[in-house]
Amino acid sequence: MSEYRIESGLNCGGHAFATDGFLLGPILEEFKQKKDQLIQSAHELMVKALVQKGLLVPEKPLALKITAQGGVGTAEEHDFLLKYYQLDSVGWGSPFLLVPEATSVDKHTRELLINAQEKDLYLSQISPLGVPFNTLRGTTNELFKQKRIAESKAGSSCPKRFLALSKELDAKGICTSSKQYQDIKLEELEIQRETVSAETYEKMKFSITEKACLCVGLANASYLENNIKIKGQEQGVIICPGPNMAYFDQEVSLSDMVQHIYGNTSVLRTIHRPNVFIKELKMYVDYLKNEISEASDDITSAQIKKWNLFKNNLIEGIAYYKELLQSNNCFENKKKEIQNQLEQYLSEVDALVVPEFVLV
Repeated sequence: MSEYRIESGLNCGGHAFATDGFLLGPILEEFKQKKDQLIQSAHELMVKALVQKGLLVPEKPLALKITAQGGVGTAEEHDFLLKYYQLDSVGWGSPFLLVPEATSVDKHTRELLINAQEKDLYLSQISPLGVPFNTLRGTTNELFKQKRIAESKAGSSCPKRFLALSKELDAKGICTSSKQYQDIKLEELEIQRETVSAETYEKMKFSITEKACLCVGLANASYLENNIKIKGQEQGVIICPGPNMAYFDQEVSLSDMVQHIYGNTSVLRTIHRPNVFIKELKMYVDYLKNEISEASDDITSAQIKKWNLFKNNLIEGIAYYKELLQSNNCFENKKKEIQNQLEQYLSEVDALVVPEFVLV
């Protein structure tokens, strides 16, 4: 393992893997403090494997990189992460969707990205993998999908079958976004229609039909950009920017984006962009609130234990950021604002009531 890439659990593009409330800053701090231990343990494991195979063993540990990404949007944030956490590099992703020289995105989708506000970038359940997926409202995929649902033809024709992984209905695997899968699940739901409330019925129906064909949808932007004919059922375009996309609102050249990253110019035209750490914190607070509010009546002790752990980790993360700001000359222009936001989110987390487990 030559590189350990640390990515924000929620403030990222594509599939999002939320931690149990562990925030990016504290995670990076642990990697910083324990880098030597990581290098030594990785070296020992490698040496043991090489000796068993009778291969040449290096005299000293090999080079190991630690990198980070997820929601970085200014040269100040980029520079702070590099220097304070002693990282080898910091990754940028979503802003490059507005750089035609770097990414293939069709004109319609790029315009959606340019005009996207915070509310338009959301954590969805459209992925057939069953993992939360950051995406954009108003895509052509969404339009085509809704049209099929309205015509009682929900689901994709599933031409690629790359994500035909559900073994629930077939041992060979079926994609949960496919028409084959959704037809069966909708028929099962129809049988229950008289036994559940109208609200519950619609919620269950939506959970079935919201799945989208990622295999085709994620590739279509490139086809359209390059005028390549798209065969088969119309799937439209799926795009998966991170929430940071909301603060970039213009098409820019590769040169200008690089200059922005290194602080020689700025392509940001909004003054309301939250700090990278604060944005992620807000997302985690909202995530925990939603987890608790959406929970069913039969809450398990394991869920309650997880929520309490999540809440405690958020409180510890906020305390870490407060100490970080007090002990370092960082984010000076927004320090007071960030401190106020930390207090606000601490109050929200403290006020969160985790249900108690009742043994029936």
